[in-house]
Amino acid sequence: MRFSNSEDMENYVFDEDKALAFIREAVGKKVSDKYSDDEILFIIDTIWDYYENKGFLSLDMDETEEEILDADDLIEYVKKEVAADEELMMDPADISQIVKAELQYEQSLEDVGF
Repeated sequence: MRFSNSEDMENYVFDEDKALAFIREAVGKKVSDKYSDDEILFIIDTIWDYYENKGFLSLDMDETEEEILDADDLIEYVKKEVAADEELMMDPADISQIVKAELQYEQSLEDVGF
């Protein structure tokens, strides 16, 4: 997530517990029941690592996230990171759904005026 100033950053309140609940509801019971909170949090953390690596967390960027964020690239990045972790066993199709749900959660925060 990119912010135009520090006030925007303060108003954007990302809550991991709310994100988990949102993701679990968005992906449905069949996918949700397969994974622990820690596994979903790993995906959330990986998404934010991607943002940091791409400079999306910078306060001085001019473009909007929608102009720069390539969701397919993000999903592929997360899939590679999950595959590299020998302890995680996650279906790539489920990873895609979880990433999309996390993006929907972020959008829901923006939709309330932040």
